[in-house]
Amino acid sequence: MSLFSVISMTFYLMSVSMLITGLSMIYLHSVMFMELNLCNFNSVTVSGTFLLDWMSCIFMSFVLFISATVVLYSSSYMSHDMNANRFILIVTAFVFTMMLMITSPNLISILLGWDGLGLVSYALVIYYQNSKSSAAGMLTALSNRVGDVCFLLSIAWWMSLGDFSFLPLIQWNLFDSSSYFMLSTILILAAMTKSAQIPFSAWLPAAMAAPTPVSALVHSSTLVTAGVYLLIRFFPLIFNSLMLDMLMYLSVLTMFMAGLAALYEYDLKKIIALSTLSQLGVMMFSLSMGYPILAFFHLLMHALFKALLFLCAGVFIHQVGGTQDIRSMGGLSFSFPLTGAYFNMANLALCGMPFLAGFYSKDAIIENAMMSKMNSFILLLVVISTVLTAVYTFRLIYFSMLKMPSLNCLNNFNDEDKNMINPMFFLGLGGIMGGSIFSWLLFPLPALTVLPVLSKLTALICGILGILVSMMLVNFTYFYNFTSFYYLKFLTAGMWFLPLISGGSSSKTLLSLSLMNQRVLDQSWLEKLGALGIWENLILSSSFISLSQKNFLKSAALFFSVIMGLMFIYLI
Repeated sequence: MSLFSVISMTFYLMSVSMLITGLSMIYLHSVMFMELNLCNFNSVTVSGTFLLDWMSCIFMSFVLFISATVVLYSSSYMSHDMNANRFILIVTAFVFTMMLMITSPNLISILLGWDGLGLVSYALVIYYQNSKSSAAGMLTALSNRVGDVCFLLSIAWWMSLGDFSFLPLIQWNLFDSSSYFMLSTILILAAMTKSAQIPFSAWLPAAMAAPTPVSALVHSSTLVTAGVYLLIRFFPLIFNSLMLDMLMYLSVLTMFMAGLAALYEYDLKKIIALSTLSQLGVMMFSLSMGYPILAFFHLLMHALFKALLFLCAGVFIHQVGGTQDIRSMGGLSFSFPLTGAYFNMANLALCGMPFLAGFYSKDAIIENAMMSKMNSFILLLVVISTVLTAVYTFRLIYFSMLKMPSLNCLNNFNDEDKNMINPMFFLGLGGIMGGSIFSWLLFPLPALTVLPVLSKLTALICGILGILVSMMLVNFTYFYNFTSFYYLKFLTAGMWFLPLISGGSSSKTLLSLSLMNQRVLDQSWLEKLGALGIWENLILSSSFISLSQKNFLKSAALFFSVIMGLMFIYLI
């Protein structure tokens, strides 16, 4: 057996065991807590702690399940790569750092997992060693470093409270007003960087430079959802924070911005990445409304169909010669009937079509938004963003599946690779039945939402309206005339200039400032007043002392004559 098969089978077995453990914990209302004391510093105890409850076990089960499918898929996708074993070991390290973060109720161990995710994701993004991957990896790493700094600040603040474990402090509410405000603000900011909310959204589409199996793992259930999971864990702390209201506005704007940008994108993987960005906004929006379990439910369902989307995209890219431009595809449903069926099913689940996985979580979030106390502007943006999700999804289906093929006639298509098809089957099964099954398991009582008929059908109406708008945009060039406005197109397709602010403009500004600093300070004033000036003065004084020591008689005569001259002047 190959290394891929061994690791994949191990992950599958661990996933099943974790799922059974999590479901039994839901039934028994039990929690397992393990603590290992490492050292004591004054009144502060540094310990390694692990918390196994129903949430961490089920989330680990999903992460291990998707990791197993990705590893099995990679055995075929990366078969021609010279460093395939190195790739699978990096992916395994990524999974274990994610598990460390999931099971940690201690800020020190969370930081290890949090930083480990950033470090290993950088190694995965730059796996294809070229300038594009290097730039994307650097943008990813530096954006996540902002969240790491916030985490270090929260650890420093938490240390003043006497313990790094946040469970007792949150449970007993041992915070004063200033600590409460600072900690909630810092933690929300850290989660925004890891989950790519505005203004930290530019790194997520750029990270598509990684191999497609990495995208299926990193951008479905692990790295990008780490910030959402962190806020779910810390929700009792941030529940009444003013930053939660700010997070609501930013999450809705992220949904809207990602939907607009996806309408102009032609890169297959970037379209799926922008849909991930939009769904992260949905999760953060659910959190900001005060529904952490609903956000967790949508996180799980999104992981299933988004991983399936990336795996299907990997098959298309692999078979059509490496191109990712959807304008160079077309008619793939005839060449890849099984993969095309999985792809369309995952897209429908993304849109929230009834009785697929995304419907149960997305429809519940929209219904709760209808009942919440929020202004009409936010509710309107949520509805528009839901419509945009359907628009760019069916635009993607049209370009890749329905329009006439634009491929090279010499391509040899193959939809029979079992190592690629079998993982899709399990994810497809989860995408179809996972929503109904886990809605029964995670919510012990059925939620009765009473709304008017139009409000109740909002999610379905948005999906149908999105399909109609997408057909209009594709079939009638009149509706695409607004693309002639170059600056409007550049604003929306460029994600509201966030990549320029995060990458080009910031680096250009910092480089020009550093060049000016080098010329004005480092090579001029600081040189003369600092090391170079001290060195010149020491050389001058040492040469004078050396000269006086070599010519003792002349120096003594000179010194005597100078003293006599000064005395003569003084006496006169």
